[in-house]
Amino acid sequence: MTAPVAVATRVATTDDLDFLADAHRLGHRAVADARGGELDTLLRGRAEPIAETFQDDLDNASSHIWVATADGLSVGYLVAKAIDLRSGETMLGVVDLWVHPGARGIGLGSALMNNALDIAKAHSMVGVDARALPGDRVTKNFFETFGLVARTIEVFRRL
Repeated sequence: MTAPVAVATRVATTDDLDFLADAHRLGHRAVADARGGELDTLLRGRAEPIAETFQDDLDNASSHIWVATADGLSVGYLVAKAIDLRSGETMLGVVDLWVHPGARGIGLGSALMNNALDIAKAHSMVGVDARALPGDRVTKNFFETFGLVARTIEVFRRL
């Protein structure tokens, strides 16, 4: 019998910058060949030096970064940013969410999403926004378990 894995999340610090940069690279490499992934990484991926972009987020009061750990080992992260709406309200946009493939299915992504929902509620935000690539039913279904529903379809044609 295997002992249960200790799942936890914590607020990221500057000590996490190398992990965050490496994890971001792995995550974007994994989706680059997926439908819509190449353009998504060009539109929303972080430019090198990636660690500096995470430092900028750590320094920005409207950004929130959490690290997920399994038995104390960093294996995932979530970045969310406050987004001002024209109505004067604010929502929380999940910018990055990644869990190492070998650590999926044990509640780390859910723990990270719960952090995001808690922040949105604590700041009286009107909602939480995230994205999934076309055909990525696992990610879409994951977000739906938190009550997020599809609201747009973006299209593109390479010339």
